[in-house]
Amino acid sequence: MNVHELALAGLNDHRLFTALDLAGTFAFAISGAVAARDRGLDWFGVVAIAFTVACGGGVLRDLCIGAVPPAGLSDWRYLAVALMAALMTIAASPLVVRLAHPVVLFDSIGLGLFAVTGAQKALIFGHNTEVALLLGVVTAVGGGVMRDVLLNRVPVILQREIYASAALVGASIEVIGQSLGWLSSGRTWIALATCFALRYLSLRYQWNLPRAFQREGDAPD
Repeated sequence: MNVHELALAGLNDHRLFTALDLAGTFAFAISGAVAARDRGLDWFGVVAIAFTVACGGGVLRDLCIGAVPPAGLSDWRYLAVALMAALMTIAASPLVVRLAHPVVLFDSIGLGLFAVTGAQKALIFGHNTEVALLLGVVTAVGGGVMRDVLLNRVPVILQREIYASAALVGASIEVIGQSLGWLSSGRTWIALATCFALRYLSLRYQWNLPRAFQREGDAPD
């Protein structure tokens, strides 16, 4: 492969990363906007929560890997995408409500997208496998934790639902696939689809992680 082909491959990877990151921003922004609307927040509150959910995990990731200022704060496209998603949720509320469990749907999509892009960016900045896996999870769940804390809810990551573990599976596929030399676009879509499917199916069929111990009086699962 000559220099031109290498440069072209790198450009295509960068475009794919940016597209996925913005898609994840849009999906998480909608989930945040819907959750804020359901809590009865005003327009500013809806936009603020949407942006926090959409960019919170990415900002934490960028700070950890030294990519400062974080893309979520320095790149106008992230703010624009989050704002567009929030306004769309406000303006087209009846349409969003028709979707089955809109928060769950868009949160699952964003989880898969950010698990992959979080791991990708850590690897791009030269960090090892362990860091890439951890930051893939942090990117995926960070915004959701901020949303739940701001809305005074128990964070999903602290409940028994399969959430962070789904993000870990997606990030693992991306990292292992790169180490094995899998085609970039192929491993990315496999990782994304696996994370989304694991999260969504676990909710549909009520798959849960086992408890560390059984409290007295609890019925067995």
